[in-house]
Amino acid sequence: MRQEILGILEQNCKATVDDLAIILQDSKEDIAKELSEIEKEKIICGYHTIINWEKTNINKVTALIEVKVTPQRGQGFDKIAERIYRFKEVKAVYLMSGGFDLTVIIEGKTMKEVALFVGQKLAPLESVLSTATHFVLKKYKDHGIILEETKKDERMVVTP
Repeated sequence: MRQEILGILEQNCKATVDDLAIILQDSKEDIAKELSEIEKEKIICGYHTIINWEKTNINKVTALIEVKVTPQRGQGFDKIAERIYRFKEVKAVYLMSGGFDLTVIIEGKTMKEVALFVGQKLAPLESVLSTATHFVLKKYKDHGIILEETKKDERMVVTP
């Protein structure tokens, strides 16, 4: 039942206990108990809404920053990752394989604000060796959701 609950909520975080009970053909009490345990165990860490910010008049810039760091003895990458994810601008931090160590995703109001964050807060951290910032120009799909479907040309083809 746990896997089914997680799958449903991953697709629709607004599904209620009543909805889950109907879909899974189980009692509301059992669903509520399982959901409570899942949240207590931090398997579900929060509920998320996908917003297409381009359709609002709110300025929001997203950047992906590649960060090379020196891992700390006995703590690896965890200590520096924690220092980075504590900044309010940081939306996500991932440990990576390949040419750099951490991917840091941040949001700001302007590109300058993001640049100042990198230059004044991120790059000066003692374990940070280098950064490379990439700005998101347009989102097509986010968290599995297509933000804008391309419209099909439904005109009839006419040939002479």
